[in-house]
Amino acid sequence: MKLIIATPSPYARKARVALMEKGITFETIVDNPWLREAQAPGHNPLGKIPILVLDDGRVLHDSKVIVEYVDTLGAAPRLIPIESWPRIEHKQMEALADGICDAVVLTVLEHARPMPAQSADWLARQRAKIVAGVAQCERTIAGREWLIGERFGLADICTGCMLGYLDLRLPAFDWRELSPQLAAYYERIAARASFRATQPSAQTLPALG
Repeated sequence: MKLIIATPSPYARKARVALMEKGITFETIVDNPWLREAQAPGHNPLGKIPILVLDDGRVLHDSKVIVEYVDTLGAAPRLIPIESWPRIEHKQMEALADGICDAVVLTVLEHARPMPAQSADWLARQRAKIVAGVAQCERTIAGREWLIGERFGLADICTGCMLGYLDLRLPAFDWRELSPQLAAYYERIAARASFRATQPSAQTLPALG
């Protein structure tokens, strides 16, 4: 199978980490969905990544869908519990982490606009989401090894990818100072082979008018 990614994307990283944690072999294809020649629109009508192209030609897109599919392949470890409430807890953390990433993306895009066109109110709104979201992650990890339950899973993948994206896109935001227990947790997550192999890096973002 082939996974189409963008190198900064926390959503694409989520899919990569899930595949690696499950021990599933895949080919990585780097794309830039902002460029005219991007491959993404040919596979996903929304033009977004990640995109998983299966060996039989079927295509899956959106990180949530891809990770759900990946977790049906092979045996252990399961990333998303089968039991109803633990599953919901993992999916709730996924929604929180993805929501923080969405706010970071919107912040980056707003900063890419010409200075006179940038909205201070819009930027403040996104920052408030990021700060509140990270604070919730800090409360969740307090006194625990893993975010949900007794082992590594989807919630940890999503949160780890989110924190890595914060470091890449908003390096001036010192979330570690605000969330020391989350910072200690992230050091452990970042040391995993799947996270070391998927460090995010920036790609060209066109100027927005």
